[in-house]
Amino acid sequence: CAQNNINIIDVTQTVLDDVFAMVMLVDISASALPFEKLKSNLEAAGREMGLAVHIMHETIFNAMHKI
Repeated sequence: CAQNNINIIDVTQTVLDDVFAMVMLVDISASALPFEKLKSNLEAAGREMGLAVHIMHETIFNAMHKI
């Protein structure tokens, strides 16, 4: 995140059925990379570390979690 000028605003972590899950709220407004390029770069970095990385815009996340 630091390499791409991404500011981490909030982090939530939990363990779900023996799987570690982390949700990060970040500000990408200072990043020079377009969202899609940033997304592909972070997903690739996750794969290299054996992690699943899922990135979505805040409006999509909020819509998915509204009751």
